[in-house]
Amino acid sequence: MTTSAVKNNFLPPGLVSNLQEVLLNRKGAQNDKDQQSKPKVDDPSTQPSSSDSVPDVVADDADSTKPVVLVTNADGIESPGITCLVDALVRQGLCNVNVCAPQSDKSVAGHSFTLKETIAVTPTDIHGATAYEVSGTPVDCVSLALSGALFSWSKPVLVISGINRGSSCGHQMFYSGVVAGAREALFNSVPSISISLDWRNDESQESDFKDAVSVCLPLINAAIRDIEKGAFPKSCLLHIGVPKSPLTNKGFKLTKQSLWSSTLCWQAKSSTRNLAAGRFLPNQQSLGMQLSQLGRDASAAGAARKLVTQRKNIEVVESVGIAGKADPDRKVKYFRLELLDKKQEEEDEDLDFRALENGFVAVTPVSLAMHVEADVNAAASKWISSALEVEQ
Repeated sequence: MTTSAVKNNFLPPGLVSNLQEVLLNRKGAQNDKDQQSKPKVDDPSTQPSSSDSVPDVVADDADSTKPVVLVTNADGIESPGITCLVDALVRQGLCNVNVCAPQSDKSVAGHSFTLKETIAVTPTDIHGATAYEVSGTPVDCVSLALSGALFSWSKPVLVISGINRGSSCGHQMFYSGVVAGAREALFNSVPSISISLDWRNDESQESDFKDAVSVCLPLINAAIRDIEKGAFPKSCLLHIGVPKSPLTNKGFKLTKQSLWSSTLCWQAKSSTRNLAAGRFLPNQQSLGMQLSQLGRDASAAGAARKLVTQRKNIEVVESVGIAGKADPDRKVKYFRLELLDKKQEEEDEDLDFRALENGFVAVTPVSLAMHVEADVNAAASKWISSALEVEQ
């Protein structure tokens, strides 16, 4: 049972006081800085803008004649996959590179988006590209970037999502955040490519991402060229699966999405811990992470909104019985999900995971059309007809 003291103040009083003091000191320091740097009234050229829009971080040397490419990912904006990709694209200089990627790992976020919550968007720097980190999902990032609310351009010629750490074959595409980022672009009629590296924990190393980029660049450049010519496929996205040893690949291979999937294994965990902490930690960031991320908040008000939201969440998950009465006898159970590989029976060499296993770069077209096979459609039609006859 949760006491009113826990409801009203789920952090230790001393820590709350220190946190408030830090925020107030930061605000005061900022005010002093603003007063020192305040421009003279009679100098109109130095007057600050009254706009509340996100700070503009567009590079001064951006060439408007170059095509715009939007890059996102699912592993998080600081992951080596997106860093290597953006670095290579910027060095090539063939396009204006813009980045809008999740602040943290969203690799299994699927096609989820953030609703009824405010997301934070912060300018950042990735090898000179115009970049923002977003406290949301890959779908949030692509949707926001294409909305016109963040970037000045109307539409990029191509959206690239990746490079993801780990393959996204078969049924994994439904869970995959990196594929979802590309799919959201296709929803908005923007050509897109998603890229995954077949990462192996006991074999792979960070330099493999750089090698994966060098493997994919020819296809990316060809896509940009053919999109401008109108020759790129318009009804699907392309998912590129890079084998675990990128530089020793056997070449590109057009593949089909398989039925490959992982086994979702739930493990029971010990519940011998503080109940209030137990209810808080599974759904919220640890206290240390909260404090470390205060510097990323747009303002003290933003940090305050976070604390209010977390307090509400704690109240929601209280254990209650019938008629809303507190029930101290109800036990809270804890589980953790693990993904286990299972043996695949499909032997078709043109399937995505088979091509990867055999050392090919697997290129899988992914359509938005949800086609039902003829035999499945016939079976469903037969069942519906018989079900309706019985009801009548």
